[in-house]
Amino acid sequence: MRLGSSLERKRTPSKKRRGGGARRRRGRRGDPIVPTDLLLWILGVGVGGWLVGYLVATQLFFPAPEPPQDLLGVPDLRGEVEDGARAMVEQAGLALGAVEYLNHPEADSGAVLGQSPLPGQLAFPGDSVRVTLSLGPERRLVPEVSRLRADRGVALLEATGFAVAVDSVESDEPRGRILRVAPAEGEELTLPGEVAIQVSLGPPAVVMPDLLRMPEDQARDTLMALGLEVGEVEEVFRFGRDQGRVVEQDPAAGQELERGSVVRLVVGRRGGDVQDH
Repeated sequence: MRLGSSLERKRTPSKKRRGGGARRRRGRRGDPIVPTDLLLWILGVGVGGWLVGYLVATQLFFPAPEPPQDLLGVPDLRGEVEDGARAMVEQAGLALGAVEYLNHPEADSGAVLGQSPLPGQLAFPGDSVRVTLSLGPERRLVPEVSRLRADRGVALLEATGFAVAVDSVESDEPRGRILRVAPAEGEELTLPGEVAIQVSLGPPAVVMPDLLRMPEDQARDTLMALGLEVGEVEEVFRFGRDQGRVVEQDPAAGQELERGSVVRLVVGRRGGDVQDH
């Protein structure tokens, strides 16, 4: 036997052992710590257990109470009058409770506006049903506004609850004065109602005439015919034809004035006739 062959046989098993041990270590490092199937199984068991516990608790230990068998349905009373509502609730095995009243712009007086409990709800026999009845539309007296200026009169009417319609007309009364109220002051009107007022625009406007070179007497007559008043008349020294005639006027010709406006004139005089007016 050769010495070399003996040494080969001795070395070969040791290599296999080292190789086999190395393969086992790689296998242990590559395997997952917990398999995915195991995680899903644990999650399914937890959810299933929770559902079972919930059903046992709600159905066996703490079941929902059954509704009493003697509950009654509340009838719909809206639109009924008080006597009709009382008859309906008594026929249903209930009783008419507190009655409240409320103004309503559209519902007839005495009609049921609301109720508690609501229609269709359940109540025990003999329970009370409260109702709210309509008093009909609210009515108020038209306040006195004819002595007020238009803006204040409108504010008072609106504060009372009325709608206001304003019509403006020319009148000899001062501008802004209320001339007419309809319906008349003191009459009772349903809310929301409308009150019409007529307001003065003041006297009609007149155009100031041209009085220059006009004799004083004629100028005065012209102003009076137009509804204007002659105010201060100043006299100044003038020669020739300007004597006794209007040489200045205020306001100037062409301006629009209200009736009753005052006009100032300057009239020419001879030197000896000039005097203060």
